[in-house]
Amino acid sequence: MKILNKKIAAHKSSVAWLQRQAADPYVERAHKDGYRARAAYKLIEMDEKFHFLKNNQVVVDLGAAPGSWSQYIARTYPKSKIFAMDLLEITPINNVEFYQGDFTTDEALHWLEEKLNLINTEHGTVDVVVSDMAPNTVGHKKTDHLRQMVLLEYAFDFAVRALKVGGTFVAKSFTGGTTDDLLKQIRARFQNVHHIKPPASRKDSVEMFIVATGFKG
Repeated sequence: MKILNKKIAAHKSSVAWLQRQAADPYVERAHKDGYRARAAYKLIEMDEKFHFLKNNQVVVDLGAAPGSWSQYIARTYPKSKIFAMDLLEITPINNVEFYQGDFTTDEALHWLEEKLNLINTEHGTVDVVVSDMAPNTVGHKKTDHLRQMVLLEYAFDFAVRALKVGGTFVAKSFTGGTTDDLLKQIRARFQNVHHIKPPASRKDSVEMFIVATGFKG
């Protein structure tokens, strides 16, 4: 692929990224299927394997931008209610309520709590929590992993409070030692827990996904 922007072309990393995108079959497939990003297929592959999404569910999508996960859920399960959140703005999606903000702040959590009727109740109202949240990486493996673990813990804490009994939690993690400790906590709250790398996840990526089904309450 010819790089027309000289500033981009001057950076080897940018050139490598563009070349990888051009050669990636998931990128081409996403364009053909009308998805906003290739990341849609990570969720699609996990859903096809574990069948945790259905119609008439309440679903929370954390780290939603650019919106391909919410887009898949809204398109495939149009009778479900979807609440999405991200620091970045996303183009509106039918049947998706979106909040632009930091999930770790009180303001963002309050918005979710009100939308999900979680205030002043001991019972969860959500069927599925999905999280593709990831920190801005700095290139230092240990630092990047610890930042990802913080986001994963926030997502897990929210899922424990928000999910109905029998609900599902799906979240991105990075490979690394401290993941095992959190996995033990997750296994204590869910009937089935899988730590997987879906085919759509690039082989050179350190990302993994936790799929936890059958929330025990």
